[in-house]
Amino acid sequence: MSNSTQNDVIYDWNREGHTVSPPMRRVRYFDETLRDGIQCPSVTDPSIEAKMQIVRLLAQVGVHHVDIGLPGAGRRAVEDTRVLAEMIRDEKLDIEAACAARTHPNDIQPIIDVSQSTGVPIEVMTFLGTSPIRLYAEGWDEDLLEKRTRAAVSLAKTAGLTCTFVTEDTVRSDPGTLRRLFTAALEEGADGLCICDTVGHATPNGVYNLIHFTKDLIRGLGVDARVDWHGHNDRGLGLGNALSAIEAGADRVHGTVLGMGERVGNTPIDMMLVNLKLLGMEDSDLSGLAELVDLASEACDWPIPVNYPVFGKDAFRTGTGVHAAAVIKAIAKGDDWLADSVYSGVPASWFGRRQEIEIGHMAGDSNIVYWLESRNIEASASLVSEIRKLAKSSNRVLEENEVMAVVTAARI
Repeated sequence: MSNSTQNDVIYDWNREGHTVSPPMRRVRYFDETLRDGIQCPSVTDPSIEAKMQIVRLLAQVGVHHVDIGLPGAGRRAVEDTRVLAEMIRDEKLDIEAACAARTHPNDIQPIIDVSQSTGVPIEVMTFLGTSPIRLYAEGWDEDLLEKRTRAAVSLAKTAGLTCTFVTEDTVRSDPGTLRRLFTAALEEGADGLCICDTVGHATPNGVYNLIHFTKDLIRGLGVDARVDWHGHNDRGLGLGNALSAIEAGADRVHGTVLGMGERVGNTPIDMMLVNLKLLGMEDSDLSGLAELVDLASEACDWPIPVNYPVFGKDAFRTGTGVHAAAVIKAIAKGDDWLADSVYSGVPASWFGRRQEIEIGHMAGDSNIVYWLESRNIEASASLVSEIRKLAKSSNRVLEENEVMAVVTAARI
């Protein structure tokens, strides 16, 4: 179906009429799965082979930057970082490496060492807690924070590496503290500032206020610096806040596959890509996104909820007769887009998935006929009748082996 015809059969209230927010923009994507994601206490640190494949698939779907670890965490972290940097170099992947580090030489020097030994430029993401509650708990003061900020950024820049200064819990930090530390970081040569909603406190209004504050400060200093957004999902606002950050002017937005991360997790980068694709802000081929999500789930022992959008088991399944009938009629017209969209707000095939029609107690004969014919089984009236009897006596969708048992009995 042509785009003009698609517009004829769907009226999109998301695009038509008034808007309450600025237009969406194209930004760069920064994946944190192999650093923030594996900090989740329920996640298994993947094997190096799985990490390598995750990075390959991130590059394939168009993610621009990847955090390949926190070398300051120990010997294994250093080795994994080195291997991933070498792979990006040797396979000429179209993705840029970064590493996290506290504002401490013991964290930053290993990044410098890996970069110099591999010849791969690695961006230093050096972080520091800045909220009043953190300062009170740690016994820190602003003089100490500024000293650490300047020393960390200077060390990374002296080594010739790109450096982003990351303020933890930015959304609960005092503007005077942020102004002082942001200014110090930029004076030392920081290439960017990363605003963090470390504890998932922000609402979209807070996102706008903080990004505008930061952009205004950078403009006032007369420097050229990137602004990143890194959000968590404690209030269930992770994805919405990331989209608000893009509207507000963020240049780069962070996320993790399936939203894995500390506590309830981060912005799900897969869902961010899906939404930007649907909004017309991403034109990459995202059909490999399902493979990335499935791999991350398996490698990290992080089960995908059945109702997770797009990539959950039930995202494109239906066992309801009226829904299935509409999909089947669309399939009969020979139009993949129509079949994908008639009962779905997301075209499954765009993201490596497909529509699935099941047989259950709410199914009609069309479900049964389609199920059988899609498996090259003749849908005779008697067979359909026997399967219908089983389905109506059940209180759930039938498993494949249950339906096939009826098929086998009919054949005998």
